[in-house]
Amino acid sequence: MDVLTLTANADAPFMNQQMAALEERGVSFTTLPVAGEVAADVDRSPIDYLRTVPDVIREAGNGYDLIHAHYGLTAPMALAQLRTPVVLSLWGSDVHGPVKPVSSVCAPLCDEVVVMSREMRDELGRDCRIIPDGVDLDRFQPEPRERARRKVGWDDVGDAYQVLFPYPPERGVKNYPRAKRITSAADDLLERPVELRTVYGVDHDAVPDYMNAADALLLTSDSEGSPNSVKEALACNLPVVALDVGDVRERLAGVDPSRVATDDAELVEGLVDVLRREERSNGREAAREVSIERTADRMLDVYETVAGEPVTTRPAREAPELE
Repeated sequence: MDVLTLTANADAPFMNQQMAALEERGVSFTTLPVAGEVAADVDRSPIDYLRTVPDVIREAGNGYDLIHAHYGLTAPMALAQLRTPVVLSLWGSDVHGPVKPVSSVCAPLCDEVVVMSREMRDELGRDCRIIPDGVDLDRFQPEPRERARRKVGWDDVGDAYQVLFPYPPERGVKNYPRAKRITSAADDLLERPVELRTVYGVDHDAVPDYMNAADALLLTSDSEGSPNSVKEALACNLPVVALDVGDVRERLAGVDPSRVATDDAELVEGLVDVLRREERSNGREAAREVSIERTADRMLDVYETVAGEPVTTRPAREAPELE
């Protein structure tokens, strides 16, 4: 099966991991990124999307079985051609943020729509496949904390608690000011100091080291789909303190120590409790439900449904349903 991938971020690690897993199952990909440059605090302009449309129409004529459009703003580009079926994957901000109108208009015109959580499906208001991004359990594994701290250069932190915030502070939806406020409040309540560590822009292969070096992950996002950092933390048995956004409550069900909060007071209480316990969580078992193998098998089902034919090299194993 040959698939044309449209994306606003060709370097997105979770999209590329998914494609690599699908390639092992017999799918071949060609990736066409949106024109222009993008950074943590810079978005592409509408002109960038418009000037990519002719490239999409031209490339789509090369006999692909389907087009997989990642992120809501790539959907109009995919639908500009009229022959090849379209799978649309929505990432979260394109359902909760200003891009939602584009996603809502385009979703009914696509052959299949994939979202990451029930919350996203409800917000979109239509039937969708729910397939969260998978986590690579071979890459994200528990490791002794002191060894990980030496790897990331945190071996001189003394007895200070290390709270991980794995996003650029400039990304408004992640609400870094709230994370600072929560960490400061926890610092006032604990005898040992609490440090907030913002980690971003590092090689994805290094992220497990930071997960294992930290004492807790703090998620203060205004909205999410299925936050990858939470699933990575689970795989490393890192306790998570998070707002009740996206599928966080579902992912953290039965995970201890960890806490799902609805306001600042609960975030502070949860962070203080998790840090005082000084324990790793039992999250890795929960992470198996969203392993890259299971989620790739579910995406392959979508591809086969849309293309109307099976991939002949598909493994015989069937992954259990995630819902």
